[in-house]
Amino acid sequence: MSITLSLLLGVLLDRLFGELPRWHPLVGFGHCANHLEAWCNQGRLRFVRGTLAWALLVLPLPALFFWLLPAQHRWIANGIALYFALGSRALVEHGMRVEEALDTGDLAAARQRVGYLVSRETASMDAAAVSRATIESLLENGNDAIFGALFWCAVAGAPGVILFRLANTLDAMWGYRNARFELFGKFAARIDDVLNYLPARLTALGYALLGSTRNALHSWRTQAPHWSSPNAGPVMASGAGSLNLCLGGAAIYEGQVETRITLGGGAPAGPGDIRRASALISRSVLLWLACAGILEALYAAV
Repeated sequence: MSITLSLLLGVLLDRLFGELPRWHPLVGFGHCANHLEAWCNQGRLRFVRGTLAWALLVLPLPALFFWLLPAQHRWIANGIALYFALGSRALVEHGMRVEEALDTGDLAAARQRVGYLVSRETASMDAAAVSRATIESLLENGNDAIFGALFWCAVAGAPGVILFRLANTLDAMWGYRNARFELFGKFAARIDDVLNYLPARLTALGYALLGSTRNALHSWRTQAPHWSSPNAGPVMASGAGSLNLCLGGAAIYEGQVETRITLGGGAPAGPGDIRRASALISRSVLLWLACAGILEALYAAV
């Protein structure tokens, strides 16, 4: 049961301690990525430069863990690596801070707090828009910050989860379609799509099974193909349908209004639905852990 024990250990450590307030490895990685990008992202051949920069930053650490990780008590090292990659507690806490501000009528604080979760402009948001943006971020990051890490830890242990988290971090930093990153960050964005393809669909399935299943599956099938991201689409459409909420719609990015399709179906999102989305994510974690234990037990029995 080493895989299940690794997953349980990582989830338990995240639940007990959350993200490290100081000296988190990803913070140092982000500083290195910023310096390397400033040095490499100029001149000609920016796609090649971005690909080489990605490889230089991402590949050495998983390779080092693969070759040096001792077989004895490997599940402990895998669980610790998973802990550093998970963001379950932090994600839910960010969502709850937004809900608390909305409940007390402090719209300015709610706008500020949702700004920590989303890249869209928040200054003109009303309470409904803040709630919608928060829930969208919770559902999408449920895959990026939780279930993708669980999946790659189960598949490839510490090397897999480290590879996934570093690649996902570079996608968040470089994977923009603008003049600065269109070429340099293209490889980072595409490899993140590949690594997230299966986890995103398993995340969407978990959301669907734990809520309004018919609505979630219908939303996934009919709406996700029209969303801009191939992996965020299934996750967010299924989550919105599972919660019987309407998400998506217009949002402001860099001063421009972006009209997005409606996701899910049902009532408009409100402050109380933030807690429902957080609960859906928490139940999905338990479902994944239970499935991992059952599958590993069946494999051992064969």
